[in-house]
Amino acid sequence: MKELKSSMLLWCYSLFMRRARRYIEYRLRSRVKAGKEDPDRIEERLGQSKIDKPKGLLIWFHAASVGESLSLVELIKRLSYSQPEYNFLVTTGTVSSAEVIMPHLPANAIHQYIPIDTPKAVEAFLDWWKPDLAIWTESEFWPNLLKQIYLKEIPMILINARISEKSYRRWRLFKRSLTTLLSTFNYFLVQDEKTMKYLKKFGVSKDKFELTGTLKEGAAALPYSEVDEEEISKQIINRPIWLAASTHKGEEEIIAGAHKAASKASQGLLLIIVPRHPERGVEIASYLKKNNFRVGLRSKNDKILQETQIYIADTLGELGLWYRLSPVSFVGGSLVDVGGHNPFEPAALGSAILHGPYVYNFEEIYNRLSDANGAVRINNQDELSENLIKILSPDNAARLAHAAWEVSSNGASVTDRALELIGENLTVGA
Repeated sequence: MKELKSSMLLWCYSLFMRRARRYIEYRLRSRVKAGKEDPDRIEERLGQSKIDKPKGLLIWFHAASVGESLSLVELIKRLSYSQPEYNFLVTTGTVSSAEVIMPHLPANAIHQYIPIDTPKAVEAFLDWWKPDLAIWTESEFWPNLLKQIYLKEIPMILINARISEKSYRRWRLFKRSLTTLLSTFNYFLVQDEKTMKYLKKFGVSKDKFELTGTLKEGAAALPYSEVDEEEISKQIINRPIWLAASTHKGEEEIIAGAHKAASKASQGLLLIIVPRHPERGVEIASYLKKNNFRVGLRSKNDKILQETQIYIADTLGELGLWYRLSPVSFVGGSLVDVGGHNPFEPAALGSAILHGPYVYNFEEIYNRLSDANGAVRINNQDELSENLIKILSPDNAARLAHAAWEVSSNGASVTDRALELIGENLTVGA
């Protein structure tokens, strides 16, 4: 049987999680009351399931966030098409990610919530599902789960691997612990050169990873409803429109100010705001109304009227609709220190890209877009309004959008390599 070297920190963590069962169950009940857990599926968080394991080979994918979940869909669909005898288990940790990904999974895929990281829940989960291969995305590491996957000799791959400079500085204080956790993976598909450098510093052998870019490059365009597109198009008529996507607290004020200035140069200009956290929709609307904007709310089923200046799309899973309708998009989380969001989503749908200075989550991608004149960086409200006015010109928007699309369309090879690696590890584990 395999052994795994540990550290004092990991040992203490495991002991705490073993003895904190009652507290953790209390926290789960609190999260249910707060709407952060699905009350009908809470047993999944304890490693239990009402669904039987399907017969045959089972590949398990885990994604932490909505964006990561959607980046896996194209990979799973292609696997399902080429290998219809395969079965897929997809785990996420949030209600919102489950709501977004479940409608897009093929029939031979099962969604479950990731178990809490107690030894008992982890054991129950792995003993029930017995996956033949585990595939994790980005850098959400649960120590007890990773340890048990390793000890049960389940091959494990980390795709979209990324360690930011901020994460590196934090993990450097616990180098031995992270080195142990990274040693549980068989192989890494790495997003950028900075992550490769950090993996080496944490003791990962250079023959265990390769630089591929992010799977999000090869992901299919975000889904949308044709019925909704037709209905919204009728409401907009021929008005100029721009989108502020995945915005965070502190950005809407800047965006609204830029919109006010740009509206003086573009008659009838409409702004769509899609907050990263939809529950903030009412709060944003209240602020805008106090500042004399005429506002509509998607969650209230408001229509976009001729007098509507700003429409808040505070719903989940509709970003593909708004990117399709908007020739120009500001990608949020970049005017405040969040690190930015995925620019390939608007690029794949022909929307010209504006962004702020804080894009370290996708630094390498934004650099490529900048080099190809496929995105424009703005630093403040004045720069946003000035560039928005320029890019609203159809020719300028089309030129910028096409350059971004060309960069994004080069990403199919990332998915191809992931498929190849999955096949190799299934053969090894057979």
